[in-house]
Amino acid sequence: MANAMTLSLSPEGGLNRYLTEIRKFPMLEKDEEFMLAKRWREHEDTGAAEKLVTSHLRLVAKIAMGYRGYGLPIAEVISEGNVGLMQAVKKFDPDKGFRLATYAMWWIRASIQEYILRSWSLVKMGTTAAQKKLFFNLRRMKSKMQALDEGDLRPEQVEEIATKLGVTDDDVISMNRRLSGPDASLNAPLKASEGDSEWQDWLEDEDAGNQEEELAESDEFDQRMTLLQNAMQDLNEREQHIIQERKLTDEPKTLEELAEVYGVSRERIRQIEVRAFEKLQQAMKKAAAEQGLIPEEA
Repeated sequence: MANAMTLSLSPEGGLNRYLTEIRKFPMLEKDEEFMLAKRWREHEDTGAAEKLVTSHLRLVAKIAMGYRGYGLPIAEVISEGNVGLMQAVKKFDPDKGFRLATYAMWWIRASIQEYILRSWSLVKMGTTAAQKKLFFNLRRMKSKMQALDEGDLRPEQVEEIATKLGVTDDDVISMNRRLSGPDASLNAPLKASEGDSEWQDWLEDEDAGNQEEELAESDEFDQRMTLLQNAMQDLNEREQHIIQERKLTDEPKTLEELAEVYGVSRERIRQIEVRAFEKLQQAMKKAAAEQGLIPEEA
């Protein structure tokens, strides 16, 4: 499938031209998307798969633009997101009853974040789950505090961020300095006397001896992400949305807010959330057991 679409997927030839071109691909109606997905899933119709991908390229670009603050070429970020989109199309099951965009955004974000983490490993970015969460949320939290251009954070700001993200004050200070320092843009050009070199050309991996450990942690993270993404397919569209807004975001919505969205009681939203979370856990445990990641229950 990838080979059939690479000519139309790369923004490397010019970002503005690419963004203009992808607007020409029509959005799909629900029934049309369902039939295309069935043709790909049941008959491996590459033409159907290509239509599914091209109709969602704007979604990838929109998500990718949210990762512009990490000093990496946005064209490359979009390209990585497109890889995630193609993976989503390959695995999408239309019979689950929800739209491809709902499922694909998980794969797109995971692919982009993995690319960013690989790139930032050059500056010895931490690899624990908490440090990854800190890495991807620090700029947003600093922006809310209006502290993006202040250099070192004030003690009370450090404490607030550390508390909300479940990391230490030292983690926040260290990550902030990495994101704010000269290595915050790996592709920033050096001074003119250095020619056309970029910062990333001069960086060395100071932790090369731990590459196997980092790879193992990355693989484990990817496995958990894949289990979660696949398990979400067992939920209907409303359950997915409620789980997303209550469990999988840094600023969860209240039961009252979601009750207003769906026109039901607060207690009804709570019941749906509990049932959906149980279904999610069961699906993840079953899949993990089938893959030999955990022992099967007796």
